[in-house]
Amino acid sequence: MKPITTEKAVMSIEKDNLLTFEFDMRKTKKEIRDEIEKTLDVKIDGIRTQIRDNKKIAFAKLNKNFLAIDLATKLGMM
Repeated sequence: MKPITTEKAVMSIEKDNLLTFEFDMRKTKKEIRDEIEKTLDVKIDGIRTQIRDNKKIAFAKLNKNFLAIDLATKLGMM
């Protein structure tokens, strides 16, 4: 699990309460959800994935009770 810190990813943190990570191609959405929830101690409302340049990009929409900007600051993304 590697956080993505592009300008677009940072804007989605602030606007949509969405965190973006890079994962291994073999991981399923269920495995990605479980890993993020366990590692960061948050609840996720939805996961979207995209395959780009032989990498799986996961977009995790956090529950409204958890602020993505606080987690991003703790992870050093901002």
